[in-house]
Amino acid sequence: MKTSNDSALQPSKLKIADPDTVPDELLPEYRFDYSKAKPNRFARREATIKTVKLDADVAAVFSTEEAVNTILRALIQSMPQAIHRETV
Repeated sequence: MKTSNDSALQPSKLKIADPDTVPDELLPEYRFDYSKAKPNRFARREATIKTVKLDADVAAVFSTEEAVNTILRALIQSMPQAIHRETV
């Protein structure tokens, strides 16, 4: 059984309001002043993380970030100490 309301819900019959003409219904007490925002003191602070982009052929060799870190640490250990100290 079809009612008159069924045809009004069809996608072709729906009217979409223009966002510029819709009144702002957000109450003033819900407006967030981002200039007064402070960092979350309870958030866990991560150690300095640096991102390095690997070429595709190099990235294909490693399956995880741990594998990359393991190889890089081994390489660092094999380097002469003088070179290692200059880069740190």
